[in-house]
Amino acid sequence: MAREQPGQTLQPTALVHEAWLRLAAGEQSRWENRAHFFAAAAEAMRRILIDRARKRQVRLASGLANPDVFEDSRIELKVPEDELIALHDVLDQLSRVDADAARLVKLRYFVGMNMTQAAEAMELTLRGAERLWTFAKAWLRDAMQKVK
Repeated sequence: MAREQPGQTLQPTALVHEAWLRLAAGEQSRWENRAHFFAAAAEAMRRILIDRARKRQVRLASGLANPDVFEDSRIELKVPEDELIALHDVLDQLSRVDADAARLVKLRYFVGMNMTQAAEAMELTLRGAERLWTFAKAWLRDAMQKVK
C-alpha cells in the first residue's frame, strides 16, 4: 500500500481484515503450506486494491466523488489507479507465461515482502527468487509499455 497514491482511504488493518474475511469465506480454508497461504493472501489483497481503484475511477468519472474526512492513520497510496489496474491486467498475462514470477510479484508488490521473505514464502533460494524477479520486472515493464 505504500506505493499507492495520496488520499487512499484504506487502512492497513482494514486491508488485512478484509483479506482475511475473503480467505476465510472461501471454500479452501486449509492451506497446503506457508507458500500456499501467502499466495492466497497476496491475491486477496490485490483484488481488494483493484476493486477499490475501479470503484474510485467510476466515482470520479461520474462526478460524484466527494472527498471524505479520515483519521490520520490512513495509508497514503502513491500509484495512480489506472496504473494499478493496468498492473492487474498484465499480472494475469504474466501468470499464464510464468506463474511463479506472477506469484513473486504479488508477494513483493501487494504484500510488501522483501526478497528474502518472498523467497522463503515461495520455498525458493534467494538467488532463484532474484533471477525470477529480474525476469518478472523486465516482462512487466515491456507489457506495461504496450498497455500505455
